[in-house]
Amino acid sequence: MLRSEDFHTWNLIDDALVPPAHELGNTFWAPAVACIDGTFYLYYSVGHHDKCHQLRVAKSASPEGPYKDLDVPLLDPKETPFAIDPHPFQDADGHFYLFYACDFLDCAAGARAGTALAMRALETPTRLSKVPHVVLRARWDWQRFQAARPMYGSVYDWHTLEGPCVLLHEQRYYCFYSGGRWENDTYGVDYGVAESVSGPYDDTGNELGPRVLQSSPGGLIGPGHNSSIVGPDGNPYLVFHAWNKAMTRRQMYIARLLWTPEGPRAGEFISGLIGMAQSNRHALGSPVRTGSGGSLH
Repeated sequence: MLRSEDFHTWNLIDDALVPPAHELGNTFWAPAVACIDGTFYLYYSVGHHDKCHQLRVAKSASPEGPYKDLDVPLLDPKETPFAIDPHPFQDADGHFYLFYACDFLDCAAGARAGTALAMRALETPTRLSKVPHVVLRARWDWQRFQAARPMYGSVYDWHTLEGPCVLLHEQRYYCFYSGGRWENDTYGVDYGVAESVSGPYDDTGNELGPRVLQSSPGGLIGPGHNSSIVGPDGNPYLVFHAWNKAMTRRQMYIARLLWTPEGPRAGEFISGLIGMAQSNRHALGSPVRTGSGGSLH
């Protein structure tokens, strides 16, 4: 966990999570924190490298942690063998929902096989509704993760949508997500829009590529997995990661979130590592690894 008061100088607090049982895995992805009735809950996934990820929840009395796993899988791994990128969202009426990414193998209604987005109501901080809602499915070439990918005992042209982040803006729900392959410049951030938190969500207009964040010549490479926060100046910002120029690690960046007539777009970005003390461990960006990044709170 890092702390900043100005987006330029960042200080390490400590590790966030007390690791759960070793047999669950050694790879932890995409933490997101919600404060519910005065208690802080950290939602995350754990698995073995990029396999068998399950959604978990840990809690703390303080935002600084440490967060201790509650020994509750949010989804049955037998029914959902791969689930990542949990995003808790509180609607205007106070109800909480958990958006996440999981695998779909069908190709109905023009959808493509691969990882995509779903949502369930949070009945309690540690219990999800048994009723899932499909949020968005991959439909375009730029969202391809890998052709001829062996998965679930077969071979698929595999596509990926992941890293959901939901904002309510002018009575409409915007579900931001990352699509493509995290390892290259196809990766970027797009969004779908809905009139209700449960959808249906529509991402029409992204046929040629992501509209919020994308790679650019001489600019960021593979920006993705955003969250949104209000900055110290009162303006909304996107927090996300992108590759460094050498493609050796991904690190944190921050950009203004602009609401334009064409939809949400990223404005000028700054690096979240400006002013970082070199001695701060974990602070200089993630090592190369599979999966998505996390959220800043």
